[in-house]
Amino acid sequence: MRVLMWHVHGSWATSFVHGPQTTLVPVTPGRDADGKGRPDTFHWPGRAVEVAPERLRHEDVDVVVLQRPRELRLAEEWLGRRPGRDVPAVYVEHDTPRRTPSDIGMPEEVVPDSRHFLHDRSDIPVVHVTHFNRLFWNCGRAPVTVIEHGVVDPGHRYTADLPRAGVVINDPLRRGRVAGTDLLAEIAAAVPLDLFGMNVRGVPERLGIAPEALWTFEDLPQARMHELLARRRVYVHPYRWTSLGLALIEAMMLGLPVVALATTEAVEAVPPEAGVLSTRVGALAGAARALAADPPRARQMGKEARAYAVERYGLPRFLRDWRRTLQEVSR
Repeated sequence: MRVLMWHVHGSWATSFVHGPQTTLVPVTPGRDADGKGRPDTFHWPGRAVEVAPERLRHEDVDVVVLQRPRELRLAEEWLGRRPGRDVPAVYVEHDTPRRTPSDIGMPEEVVPDSRHFLHDRSDIPVVHVTHFNRLFWNCGRAPVTVIEHGVVDPGHRYTADLPRAGVVINDPLRRGRVAGTDLLAEIAAAVPLDLFGMNVRGVPERLGIAPEALWTFEDLPQARMHELLARRRVYVHPYRWTSLGLALIEAMMLGLPVVALATTEAVEAVPPEAGVLSTRVGALAGAARALAADPPRARQMGKEARAYAVERYGLPRFLRDWRRTLQEVSR
């Protein structure tokens, strides 16, 4: 099977391209958002193949995997075929719904009423990455299913030799309250915190956090980030409104115990024996401090976290689910 897929979310795409299909990945000369091609910071197998947009009309494509609304237009322009009509397609919904602004010509909606942009179409199935997403999005006529995340197992690498907490947030200043960036100061006051991700360098200064209380690690290759994250004693997941961060699952697979806001899919992803969940930020800060000071307890909770993550979010199950879905859609 030959599948067209844009490189949008690095960790999710890394898992997807490990499937048996040939994945055609658009690449533009400037490697912009619509043509990133293969990444430098993740390991992808050779069956993920870069293709220039002008070559796509000459490629055999069995299924288009869409992840952003504008990819409907890009696919039609670049393939010369309409997704869902001339070529089978699925849409992967990575995100939780957001309130619709009232100034863009659409009816204003509160989150539980949020209509997916494919709401009125029945020719493109929507694949949610969490059951929380499926619950909150109103997909109308669109067929829906859930394929939970799958993660390439980085192995149990937990050393916990640093009594600090780790957190992974890309673009924390831009994403702000959605990612829980504003909560980092309170947590860093309880336990030294290390922030990994893209565009993280300016965070301590912007939040008024002392440099020794918040170290930053800018856009590391995935393997290097895993190596350093595994040295931290606990993983903190401060996201208020996100589908489910893959970094959370990766941290669990590395063997870290978890302290997380009890929001969205985190309540399903982190069982009680693997970490502490609460909507009280003070309770989370205290739990992170306690785990950083108690290596035996942290190690035991980390073992439970790894066992659960490997069982529920292992790559073999993810790839089986996707292979079945792609086969069904392409019939």
